[in-house]
Amino acid sequence: MFIAVWACESLAQNNANPSAIDAYLQPYIQSGNLAGDVLVEKNGKVVFEKAYGYSDRERRIRNTASTRFHIASMSMQFTAAAVLRLADRGSISLDWRVGDFAPGIDGANKISIRDLLTERSGLPDINALSDYNDILQHHQTPASLVARIEGRPLLFEPGTKFLHEEHSAYNLLALIVEKKTGFPFATAVERLVFRPMGLSASGIDDDSVAHASALAVGYEPAGTYGLKRATAIHWSAKTGNASAYATAHDEARWVDELFRGHELSESSRDTVMDRALTSGYGWFKGPDQRLGETAYYMNGRAPGFSSFVLYLPNAHMTVVVLSNVYSSATTTIGCDIAALSLGLPCEPLRMMEPPPSPAELNTCKGLFRFGPDFYQPNAAVSLTVESTELHMRWPSGYVTALIPLSRDHFVDRSYWVDVKVERDASGRPTILSYGNFQGKAAGPMQ
Repeated sequence: MFIAVWACESLAQNNANPSAIDAYLQPYIQSGNLAGDVLVEKNGKVVFEKAYGYSDRERRIRNTASTRFHIASMSMQFTAAAVLRLADRGSISLDWRVGDFAPGIDGANKISIRDLLTERSGLPDINALSDYNDILQHHQTPASLVARIEGRPLLFEPGTKFLHEEHSAYNLLALIVEKKTGFPFATAVERLVFRPMGLSASGIDDDSVAHASALAVGYEPAGTYGLKRATAIHWSAKTGNASAYATAHDEARWVDELFRGHELSESSRDTVMDRALTSGYGWFKGPDQRLGETAYYMNGRAPGFSSFVLYLPNAHMTVVVLSNVYSSATTTIGCDIAALSLGLPCEPLRMMEPPPSPAELNTCKGLFRFGPDFYQPNAAVSLTVESTELHMRWPSGYVTALIPLSRDHFVDRSYWVDVKVERDASGRPTILSYGNFQGKAAGPMQ
C-alpha cells in the first residue's frame, strides 16, 4: 500500500518545479494507477516531462518519451482536423448533409457534417450495441462500422443538443474522409494531418503491423492494487473515434499546431475554439473556475489505455498525460498538475494506511438503488467483499474495485470517481454516494 505524505499546498508553493510534480505523481505510479508519459509545456517550452512504468511489463520494457500510446477518444481531434483540412481545401462543406455518403442512415438528409463534428447528430451509438464486444474482436472498416447502425432510429432531432460522446458520428466522419480522398483512413490522416503538422510518431492503428509498431502494451486493473494485460481488440473497430496513437511530445506539438500553427485556416481554428460550444471537434471547453480561465481539454479511455490533454490559452500551457493503464485517473492527474503549475493548491492521493480489514469492509456491503439520472438509469448497484477488497458490482455484471482512502471513503479504480458510504445511528449503510449521485440502501447486507 502507498500513501501520499505531503500536501499539494506545499508543492504549489514550489511553483511546481519538476521534483514537485514528480512527488505528486508517485502515489499513482506506485499504486499501479498510472504508467506512461507526463508532459507540461509553458510558453512553447517543455518544463516537465517524465516517463514512468513499463510499456511491456512481461518483457520489462520501460516507457520512454518515444513510447507510443493509444489515446482513445482524443483520436477525435485528428479526425476533426482531417475534415477541417478538407473543408479548407474546398473539398467539402461542413453544412453538407451526409445522405450522399451514408444513405442508409436514419435521418441522413437531416444530419450535417457539422452535426457529426459537434456530436449533435442524434445517431445511435455503436458502443451501446449489445454485440459491441464482438465487433471489437474483428477487423472493421469505416463502412462496416457505419453499416452497424443503418436503419436504427435517431435518438433526437439532429443539431438540437449534445447528449453524450457520439462514437458513431466519428465512424461516419472517417468514412467521409475516405470517400473524399480516395485513401484508407489511416493514409488520409497521415497525409492531411500528421505529416504536414510534423507529428512523426503518431498514426492511426488499422490493425496492420506497419501502422502500429513501437506501441505500449495496455493493462487494466486487477482488483484494488494489481494489474493484468488488457483484453486485445481490433483498433480498426474504433476507426475515427479512438484508433489513433501518439507520443506525449507529438500530442503537445499537435496542440501548438492546432491553436497557433498555420495548417488550418483561421476560420477553421475559430470554429474549433468557438466558446459558444461546450463540446465539439474532439474537445470539451468552457470556463474553469479552479484554473481561472477557459480550458480546452479532452480525455480518453479504451481497453488498456487512458489519456488526457489540457490547453490553457491565457497561461500558454499544455498538459499531456498518456497512460497504458485502463484508469481514468489521468484526468485528475492532468488537472492537478495544471493547478500545481499555476501555483494553485490541490488534493494529493492519500490511501488508507493500514488498509481496512475484511471485517471493516463487510460493514459496507449492501444493495443501493440510484435514480433515473444515474449513468445506468435506476441501477441497483451492490457493494461486495472479495477476500480483502471491496468491489462495486454493476447491473451489467461489470465489477470495479474500490481503493480505500478512509473507513467510508473510496475511489472507483476504473472510473476514478469518489465513492462514500453514509450510515445510520446503528452503523448500517443507508446511502452510497458515487460522484454527484446518491443511491439509497435497497436490500439487506450481503
